Amino acid sequence: MTNYKMTNKDQLRCAYQKLGISADVLAFGESILQGLTDRFNEIDVTAEFNQLKVLHAMQSHQISEAHLSGTTGYGYNDIGREALEKVYASVFHTEDALVRPQITCGTHALALALLSNLRPGDELLSPVGKPYDTLESVIGIRPSPGSLAEYQISYRQVDLLPDGSFDWEGIRQAVRKQTKMVTIQRSKGYQTRPTLSTGQIGELIAFIKNLKPDIICLVDNCYGEFVDVTEPSDVGADMTVGSLIKNPGGGLVPSGGYIAGTRPCIEQAAFRLNAPGLGKEVGATSDSLRSIYQGLFLAPSVTAAALKGAIFAANIYEQLGFAVIPGGTEPRYDIIQAVSLGTPEALAAFCQGIQSAAPIDSHVTPLPADMPGYENQVIMAAGAFISGSSIELSADGPMKEPYSVYFQGGLTFTHAKTGILKSLQKLVELGLADVVSGRFIN
Repeated sequence: MTNYKMTNKDQLRCAYQKLGISADVLAFGESILQGLTDRFNEIDVTAEFNQLKVLHAMQSHQISEAHLSGTTGYGYNDIGREALEKVYASVFHTEDALVRPQITCGTHALALALLSNLRPGDELLSPVGKPYDTLESVIGIRPSPGSLAEYQISYRQVDLLPDGSFDWEGIRQAVRKQTKMVTIQRSKGYQTRPTLSTGQIGELIAFIKNLKPDIICLVDNCYGEFVDVTEPSDVGADMTVGSLIKNPGGGLVPSGGYIAGTRPCIEQAAFRLNAPGLGKEVGATSDSLRSIYQGLFLAPSVTAAALKGAIFAANIYEQLGFAVIPGGTEPRYDIIQAVSLGTPEALAAFCQGIQSAAPIDSHVTPLPADMPGYENQVIMAAGAFISGSSIELSADGPMKEPYSVYFQGGLTFTHAKTGILKSLQKLVELGLADVVSGRFIN
């Protein structure tokens, strides 16, 4: 029962205590928040711009209630699907887009873009070093049925320099006659390198196109949509690829992915997704369109909430002495916050804290396990309404040194804040952090 004699702040403190967050942990978090007002205001301005961009795209294509109903069977003449792909093309300023619930995840969307636009004898180049773990099987770095390597498509990479910058001379030497495509991963994945800004991506694309104008530049945009006022497609990317259970789905979309880019690249991807000769003309949308449209509409504000949560996490753990990437005051180019926790016990405790803050499966204890596509065991916290949705509050990390956790998501900032405080509470209870003295205990 609510005690109406208590102040709002007292009632809020009691509400956090009911969730297992101590007064000391809450006070430490509030002290961090006091210094983030200006950063949060900047994020709100970006979200406002992107909200207007999405709204304009929907209005320009005269989206109506009829577009929210899907199709069955072959999906011929699906006006909602056709208009949706025009909306995505408008939002990303591209010639065309492929937006389908049949694309199962970000890795699937990337594999689709790669396999459809490369042919035997072609070469794929990564000028930003090692790709995300699950893409290694797609490429054939780790042998897998159906990989690029099985189709005699070669792969090379140029690692970033120790300071995270591009190895311009290495890239110059790596681009060859058979280099058909470059793949640029915007986010860090399970690495400690900085996330790339759209400005850096544009500079890289311009350099590569100057070396070989007909090269196809693909950008893995996962976790980066709507973080800035520009997207990779605004700075020269031929294909921008992502997942609908991340930023652009706004937390509502149950499954799907997108590729936005040039018309020839999208046509090839559609033929690969369905069948030669069928392309974009088929693909039933069932009851998915309403959530995809509404998720896109909400995406700018949901992404802003997740971004605020990442900045809050960075400042919390940086203040305690943990290594964080990016730092608490550094610019943000995706929603992921990496924290190097140093030990497997601390990594597990962090993820268990995030899980205990979830609306779904809060009673479940995350444990390390083998996961498809990953070399090391991975621990994942994801009590989400949509299974695996990493725009919702989640955290995961490979069980290997430096035992870094990758935190992301939060449909609201309040939920992101609660998750971070619960992760800190777990570390405090295990004696791995001290919020009174403001330090971690090694």
